[in-house]
Amino acid sequence: MGSSSAAVRSDTPVLADLVPWTWVRDVALVGLFTVALAASAQLGFVLPGTPVPVTAQTFVVLLGAAALGPVRAGVGASAFFALGALGTPWFAVSSGTTLGYIAGFVLAGILVGRLARAGWTGSFGGAAAAMVLGNLVIYAVGATVLAVLLGVGPVEALSLGVVPFLIGDAIKVAAATALLPIVQRFAER
Repeated sequence: MGSSSAAVRSDTPVLADLVPWTWVRDVALVGLFTVALAASAQLGFVLPGTPVPVTAQTFVVLLGAAALGPVRAGVGASAFFALGALGTPWFAVSSGTTLGYIAGFVLAGILVGRLARAGWTGSFGGAAAAMVLGNLVIYAVGATVLAVLLGVGPVEALSLGVVPFLIGDAIKVAAATALLPIVQRFAER
């Protein structure tokens, strides 16, 4: 058999040779986390007496951050925030009252991810504590921005933007903590 000038050399690199698998996996996990945040924003309802809707977003942020670590969670939450701010229609309908909470997702994602890296998520209690701290960050940023947007004091901001969500967020933390081992196994693949 003769050789053809059009024959492909066996040492010619292909795209898969140029892009390390870990980079592809990280991009895929960040993208999945961002899309999960967007989807969870659509699962919501409004409680009477508060301008902030109940969504599944805190569940996704806390669980995702514990499984993905600080960098992936921070980048994913930042991408969700930035793309929504640029007009992607995936924020929960709230007249802007959720912007502080969404900014809090970025900080909470980084914090919970760091605590996970430090070993907090090795036990149910440690994972729950890390997620509670993450939720406190979301509340702190969210209620602060809510107070500014509505022109109310800290007590009213807490009564509008934190107190109505305490029981539901406790349930979300418990569920996220229980599901964490399953999600970690998926993320490690």
